Amino acid sequence: MLATDRLSATFHALSDPTRRAILSRLSEGEATVNQLAAPFSMSLPAVSKHLKVLERAQLITRGREAQWRPCKLEAAPLREADDWIEQYRAMWEARFDRLDAYLQELQAKSAVSKAASTKTKKKKP
Repeated sequence: MLATDRLSATFHALSDPTRRAILSRLSEGEATVNQLAAPFSMSLPAVSKHLKVLERAQLITRGREAQWRPCKLEAAPLREADDWIEQYRAMWEARFDRLDAYLQELQAKSAVSKAASTKTKKKKP
């Protein structure tokens, strides 16, 4: 899978609050489908569909233990998404820092201009 396709799959999987809640639960450790479905008012097949989306995005893996198929969180796609977001965060922070410096410069010039204007007005008798 291409990196951008994987990134798209990751963001698609993360776009749903139920899937994010499932990932949050899996961050605490492995869980079965029944355990993952417990907090939701939806059928097991509906939860399984969410798990398939997460699995296709490689955010989870499913193991085999007797009749159980425990799900496990896979962190690599989340790190890739974080790296991608970090590039833009750094860019925007740098832009905001430059804007802040520019606005402070304008504010300082305005203050100097007002002070000079006030001194000029006071000198007139």
